[in-house]
Amino acid sequence: MARRKVVAGNWKMNMTPTQAVELIETLKPLVASDEVDVIFCVPAIDIPAAVEAVKGTNIKIGAENMYFEEKGAYTGEIAPDMIVDAGATYVIIGHSERREYFAETDETVNKKVLKAFEHGLTPIICCGESLKQREQGITIDWIRQQIKIAFLEVTAEQAKKAIIAYEPIWAIGTGKTATSDQAEEVCFAIRCCIKELYNEEVAEAITIQYGGSVNAGNAAELFAKPDIDGGLVGGASLKPDFGKIVNYK
Repeated sequence: MARRKVVAGNWKMNMTPTQAVELIETLKPLVASDEVDVIFCVPAIDIPAAVEAVKGTNIKIGAENMYFEEKGAYTGEIAPDMIVDAGATYVIIGHSERREYFAETDETVNKKVLKAFEHGLTPIICCGESLKQREQGITIDWIRQQIKIAFLEVTAEQAKKAIIAYEPIWAIGTGKTATSDQAEEVCFAIRCCIKELYNEEVAEAITIQYGGSVNAGNAAELFAKPDIDGGLVGGASLKPDFGKIVNYK
């Protein structure tokens, strides 16, 4: 059975709740698709307004981050049940910006993944290498380590529902994009790693996205690759062109 494509927009730290609703109203007709699952991952404060704005459409709402504790003295953090209660069903975990600016590690990513599943949230688990790591020839080793730690104690049934987003750090917001062959090579390696950790059935079921300067011009070529099941899109998800990425055929 062919895997459905999943195209998620990562809004990052953009859009007030009012602006979010305006953008969603603009994008709704442009991202309508029976063939592609569409997710907007929005700032936490935008979630309630975004959930309301997408009612009756094919768009799902996700959060950009969450904490791995249920509640407590963690000023400024967002608990998983807060995300669920606000109406979101997905959550981005371990984005390279979280790792770089907020000291997230493979271990905290794993804790968040487990907590997301516990609360019925679908995690979009990010992995990726720096330009230096690619030049050193350790890309695959690095990514495999990130995946193995992220999926520690995750069951096979949970893993089938997960989304992995491969985002080469050197291609995020830089305008540089991995070639479709480079992206496929790593996404295939990720699927092989999942097969080793679980089995063929899980590896075939799991969704693996590419992210890193995905745009209307390169989406079709990237998404045509056998192991690339859609994209995690940054800047382009805030523009009407996002519709062309969703409807890439």
